[in-house]
Amino acid sequence: MNLPTIIGAALLSALLLPVGAAAAEKPFHTAELLFPLESWHNHGSCIVETPAGDLLMCWFHGSGERKADDVIIEGARRRRGDRQWSRRFLLADTPGYPDGNPCLTIGADGRLWLFHTTILAHTWESALLKVRTSRDYAGDGAPRWETSEVVHVTPGPEFAAEVARRLPELEAMVSQRELTDKQRREADDFLGAMRRHAGDELYSRLGWMTRAHPVWLDRGRLIVPLYHDGFSFSLMALTDDGGRTWRASAPLVGAGNIQPSIVTRADGTLVAYMRDNGPPPKRVLASESRDRGETWSHVHDTELPNPGAGTDLIKLRNGRWVFIGNDTEQGRHRLAVKISDDEGRTWKWTRHLERDEPGPAAGSYHYPSIIQARDGSLHASYSYFLSRASVPKPASGEPPTKSIKHAHFNEAWVQAGDSR
Repeated sequence: MNLPTIIGAALLSALLLPVGAAAAEKPFHTAELLFPLESWHNHGSCIVETPAGDLLMCWFHGSGERKADDVIIEGARRRRGDRQWSRRFLLADTPGYPDGNPCLTIGADGRLWLFHTTILAHTWESALLKVRTSRDYAGDGAPRWETSEVVHVTPGPEFAAEVARRLPELEAMVSQRELTDKQRREADDFLGAMRRHAGDELYSRLGWMTRAHPVWLDRGRLIVPLYHDGFSFSLMALTDDGGRTWRASAPLVGAGNIQPSIVTRADGTLVAYMRDNGPPPKRVLASESRDRGETWSHVHDTELPNPGAGTDLIKLRNGRWVFIGNDTEQGRHRLAVKISDDEGRTWKWTRHLERDEPGPAAGSYHYPSIIQARDGSLHASYSYFLSRASVPKPASGEPPTKSIKHAHFNEAWVQAGDSR
């Protein structure tokens, strides 16, 4: 073999090494609670890796959700190489109002962004979207916030037109489904409310909430996936100038498609997977955009079951997709990680982070967030709720049943499948 051939073979082996090395990795999985179980609500976490290799997590904490004025945004940090998480610290609080639904992202310039909502009138429809940014977050405790602003979500004139265009499709879909009388009345009430509210400026400019990670595209575009519990569909907030100005995409109108997470296909198409809050059958819903998030296709079912609970979806550096969510049509007692090597057409590998038998003693493991770290491994966070039936009741007060859980694992662990 001559020298050029040897060099070429060596280069080819080097290029193929990451995929081959990942396949040859030894499976591993570790997990821990960020803090001991407690009776107060801890929910809606989001995890990121900092430029220093630390993990940073946020979630909301309080005595309830939209109706509890003590709800705040908390955070914790795990230093690179450490096994323990820091003490919890305050990330955001609007005194006298519930704060919720936080998510994090870090831009190419190293700036940390925290998006969250403040509930103005104890209804999800009154949510006000806010953002904080920081370049000083490497120290202990909370970041030093440089900015704290409202993100004004302003649907354009195409908003009402798109709702009107999609409504006949939704009405036809509902008419074809096998629904109980109660479900059909609820569906009719929902579609009627959607029609009435689409042209209401105040209603359509409030209520937009975050859930999954924002997504950075080339040329500095940031897409913040949003949803609205009143409309029960989704929309994207877009900025091309680092958050100085924002505009809204066309809405992703469907029957209960909320809490989108986004990946990019090899051809540049954006794909949004969404929670199913609509009528049965319960499936993860999807839509595509071929213009960098400006407009979106018809919302359609995938083959993935969904009980009406949040999911997350990411693209790995080797091109594979990773999905995390509850793989049931009813209940949140199973939390699965799935890997696809054909951009979501099939999901060849599945493994469960949590798996209880359904019943009164089953826990609830939900609202996951997942990332790929620089070393190629995967980090997930999720709400970890035990059933009250499975926890001894204390002499006074409510039993401790809630925390946030972190799991660290690799592709090989998912590919190995469940052990039972």
